[in-house]
Amino acid sequence: MANVTLKNIKKVYPFSGSDGKQAKKKKGEAPAEGKANLLVTDKGVVAVQDFNLEIADKEFIVLVGPSGCGKSTTLRMIAGLEEISEGELYIGDRLVNDVAPKDRDIAMVFQNYALYPHMTVYENMAFALKLRKMPKKEIDKRVREAAEILDITEYLGRKPKALSGGQRQRVAIGRAIVREPKVFLMDEPLSNLDAKLRNQMRAEIIKLRQRIDTTFVYVTHDQTEAMTLGDRIVIMKDGLIQQIGTPQQVFDCPSNLFVAGFIGTPQMNFFDAKLQKSNDEYFVTVCGVDFGISQEKQQLLREKGVEPQDITLGVRPEHIMLCSETALESHIKATVDVSEMMGSSIHLHVNAEGKDVVIVLATVDLPAEHRNGFHYGDTVNFTFGANVVHLFGKDGKSLLY
Repeated sequence: MANVTLKNIKKVYPFSGSDGKQAKKKKGEAPAEGKANLLVTDKGVVAVQDFNLEIADKEFIVLVGPSGCGKSTTLRMIAGLEEISEGELYIGDRLVNDVAPKDRDIAMVFQNYALYPHMTVYENMAFALKLRKMPKKEIDKRVREAAEILDITEYLGRKPKALSGGQRQRVAIGRAIVREPKVFLMDEPLSNLDAKLRNQMRAEIIKLRQRIDTTFVYVTHDQTEAMTLGDRIVIMKDGLIQQIGTPQQVFDCPSNLFVAGFIGTPQMNFFDAKLQKSNDEYFVTVCGVDFGISQEKQQLLREKGVEPQDITLGVRPEHIMLCSETALESHIKATVDVSEMMGSSIHLHVNAEGKDVVIVLATVDLPAEHRNGFHYGDTVNFTFGANVVHLFGKDGKSLLY
């Protein structure tokens, strides 16, 4: 069994300085950028807190979030490279808080490959097995099997400097595969690659996962990687878990404004709106226009006893449609600021009563005169369906989920 359990995990970095106390800020000194939202206690800066997660055997879990959210720190605690301040970490049924990294039966792939430059690809992949004093025949078998899986057999005699970035990353992954660990840990392994190679390697990791059936914990700041690779996604911010769910769950049912804005490209549009109720039916007023809400969402609001209030309304760019000025459905008038031709779609940036709105339009659905884009200053009218709206209270939490 290679299930991983994290219970009430907390990581605190003590203040630097001989006395261990927080350094006094000099007069006029600005706060450290990016640190303002992390919890600071008398013990130090809390990088990860209240982290609870059950990772099933052979599950692919992705930790995703912006820089400084605590995702890599969490991965390093699983690996044993960071000490756990509080909480318990189990790999299988074994408590591993005080177990050395080499004894945890894990393998880690780093962002910067970490290959030995003086060794060939074969020697790099075999190195950990030689340290275990494994028979040469078994080492050769494992290395060649891993090389075949990753399509790097022809490079076994080369040194890392003779390989491209993608090939080096495959070698780093191969070095982890030969160990046959219980858990694979990957810390942003594709972030140093260009966009085309990143897409290719993402597909390779999906294939790899299908061939070596084991537990993966993968860290990334790239939501595309998270959505395409993970069985479940753990979205983090400021050391706290924001939401855990399948890619489709977090896309369709974001638990708060942060998740809604973080998942999805382009980012979800947010409007200041009013949730209103008439004859036991909810509706929203946006830019002075009333829009209906689907019966499914009406039922969720009734069950939670939500009262009419000021809200933030979220609509994804791909769920917004253009309509004519004489359309019967509710619609909002806007002016085109920017039209980005993306090939199969157009990303339209419009201004609706001072609010910037992004609309994604499939070019095949557009009339001929607009298939090459829109012009600055054009007037458009847009609407959206009753089933695609997301409703958030003033505390940022979803009113629906």
